[in-house]
Amino acid sequence: MQLNPLIAKQIVERAKKILHCSINVMDENGVIIGSSDTSRLHQTHEGALLVIHDNRTIEIDDSVASTLAGVKQGINLPILYADNVVGVVGLSGAPAEVRKYGELVKMTAELIVEQAAMMSQIQWSKRHREELLLQLIQGSELNENQLLSIAQQLDLNLVRPRVAAIIKIIPKPNDTVTLEHLQKLVHLLEHPERDNIVGIVSVSLNEVVVLQPVTLVDNTYDHYQERKRAQKLLRRIKAACHSSTQIAIGEHFSGLSGLTKSYQTARATLDANRSLDTPILFYQEHKLSVLISAVRNDPWSRAQLTAPLDKLVKADTKEVLLKTLSVFFEQNCDLSQTCDRLHIHRNTLRYRLEQIENKTELNINKLDEKVQLYLALKCLL
Repeated sequence: MQLNPLIAKQIVERAKKILHCSINVMDENGVIIGSSDTSRLHQTHEGALLVIHDNRTIEIDDSVASTLAGVKQGINLPILYADNVVGVVGLSGAPAEVRKYGELVKMTAELIVEQAAMMSQIQWSKRHREELLLQLIQGSELNENQLLSIAQQLDLNLVRPRVAAIIKIIPKPNDTVTLEHLQKLVHLLEHPERDNIVGIVSVSLNEVVVLQPVTLVDNTYDHYQERKRAQKLLRRIKAACHSSTQIAIGEHFSGLSGLTKSYQTARATLDANRSLDTPILFYQEHKLSVLISAVRNDPWSRAQLTAPLDKLVKADTKEVLLKTLSVFFEQNCDLSQTCDRLHIHRNTLRYRLEQIENKTELNINKLDEKVQLYLALKCLL
C-alpha cells in the first residue's frame, strides 16, 4: 500500500477538523504530498526521513529544526499499514502543545489508509471478476488452469455447476438506463449471494450478465426453483431500482466451455423474444423461437416460409382467421379447447380452418404443411 496525494489530502482535511495547526503528510520517501500549507508541497522533509528510518515518533524543537532541511518545529509520527511504515504525518507547532493531538491524528491517518486499501482491493476484485466473466462467456481459447487459478484468488468456485443469465433493465418512457442503475443491479446480484460472477458487459449499457451456481439433478437444474429465485430477484430490483426488468436464463452445459454455451443460449433467448410482457425467459421454454430466429432474421428464408401466410393476412382484414390459427396452435391443435377459448361453435371453427386452408393452399391435416403453418406463424408474430 502506497500513500498518494488523494489519500494525503483526505488525511489533512480530516485532521484540520480536529486541530488548527499546520499539518503535513509525507510519503515513504519523505516528500510532502499533502499539506494545509500548499507552499510546502513537493519538498523533502528530513524529519520524516528520520521517522521512516527509525519507525518512531520524533519531536523537533526550534534548535533541531534549524539543522534540518524543510523542517519546522513540531511532532512527526509514522503512518503504519500492515506493520510497515508507509508515510509520516507531521503537526507543526511547539511539541508540548501539539503532542497531545499526535496519536489521534496518527490513528485517523491509519484508518484512512486502511479504508483506501480496502477500497482498492474491492476495485481490484471487481475488475478481475468482470475480466473473468468476459473470458468465460466469450470462450476464446480458454486456459482452464489459468482461469481456475484466477477464480481461486477471487474466492470463486468454478467447479460448481453454473448457468448464465442476462438481466435487462427496461427503461420507462422518455427515460434512460444509467450506470448507477446497473451498479445497483450488480450489488443486488452480489449481496447476499457470494458466489455469483457478475459483470456489466453490454454495449448498450442496459444489461448485466451473471454466472450463477445451480444444483443439478440427473444433470438438469430445477427450473421451478430457479424461477422462484428469479421472481425474488425481480421484486428486489423493483424495490431498489424502481424499474422493470427481464431475465433470460440459459441452459446448463458441463465444463468451463459450457459457460460460453450457456451464455449463448441466454443471449439468443433474450434476442428472440419480442415481447416485454414475459419477465422470466428460460431457453428450454423458448427453444423453438430461439432456433427459428435465425430464419426470421434471414430475409429470403423468412419470405419463403411466410409466403402462404402472407396470403391469409391480406385476405383476413379483421384478423379473425389469424387469431383462430394462433389459438388453435396455442391449444396444441385441440378443437374442443380452441372452441372454448374463442367461445365459438365447433362448426364455426371447422369453417374457419377450411378458410385458412383455402387462403394458404396448405392442408392443416398434413403434418408437413401444418408444421409450415406453425413456423410461419412463429416468424410472423
